[in-house]
Amino acid sequence: MTFHLKPVRVGLIGAGRMGSFHAENLAWRVPGAILAAVADPQPGAADALTNKLGVAQAYSDLHALLQDPDIEAVAIAAPARTHAEWVIAAANAGKHVFCEKPMAVTLDEADRAIAAAKAAGVVLQVGFNRRFDSGFAAAIAAVKAGENGTTQLSRSLTRDPGLHDPSRIPQWTIFLETLIHDFDTLLHFNPGAKPVEVYALADALVRPDFKDKGLLDTSVVTIRFDNGAIATAEANFQAVYGYDVRGEVFGSKGMLQAGHINVNNCVRYHQDGIAIETSRMDSDLLREAYVTEMAEFARCIRRGETPRATGEDARNALEIALACIDSVQQQQPIKLGGR
Repeated sequence: MTFHLKPVRVGLIGAGRMGSFHAENLAWRVPGAILAAVADPQPGAADALTNKLGVAQAYSDLHALLQDPDIEAVAIAAPARTHAEWVIAAANAGKHVFCEKPMAVTLDEADRAIAAAKAAGVVLQVGFNRRFDSGFAAAIAAVKAGENGTTQLSRSLTRDPGLHDPSRIPQWTIFLETLIHDFDTLLHFNPGAKPVEVYALADALVRPDFKDKGLLDTSVVTIRFDNGAIATAEANFQAVYGYDVRGEVFGSKGMLQAGHINVNNCVRYHQDGIAIETSRMDSDLLREAYVTEMAEFARCIRRGETPRATGEDARNALEIALACIDSVQQQQPIKLGGR
């Protein structure tokens, strides 16, 4: 017998670039979920998006969305530094929560967000989309199954395709919002091990004229784990050739690689050489991963399951990001465990 579960009614908080992309997915592509409302404090932003997608309800008051009894869950795509506030508010309103990364920017915020979700008995999933990419998911599954042996070395990198307006980038974004993905990946490339030391180097190499304003656009981070494994994470805000996301884990039984920059599998061979088309947006490179993560969110709500990207995962990655900030400020390795 086949049971058809009623779709989860999701309200979106934040109608910016990423919020609009999540809205399109919820409205058109995500099985098990429907977009029921959009909220954004910017005048006209929610109305414009709901009109485009044929969604009935738009709010300029974000709290009004949380009070809507027809909304079962929220997807938070508001500015990153407000995420924890809205996770807590949504959980307190009894809504299941999907939150874009970072879930929080302090460990206290992270703990309060996790506690609020647990107290309310709601699902809390964080937008670590890379883990829903088929390549990264297969690599992590192989590591956890022991197929790669004991992890010894791993690396993860994020190279954004362009630094358009550095004045709009908050300080420490490279750790809290960019490399947070890589830290989560590296933690899952070495399951069961705990990071014990972090050393970060960072500078403004793309836009050195913004360094005195707090912008860091290039970084390499080294992480040492309690089982002796060493990991590196790397980021740069301007890869002129496309959006570049890759990972590698080397173990006692072999090596696993994940990630690519190709738009498709077509390779062009012609008189000027060999060429491929590359993705220029995260929403293009990881399009299927974004849909898959939201479909898992809906499924976990309906079936009472725990999502693979949890609030605790967000806290673990955040701990490394905060250690990176300390490392850059102090110009030395930072021991973990005392935070």
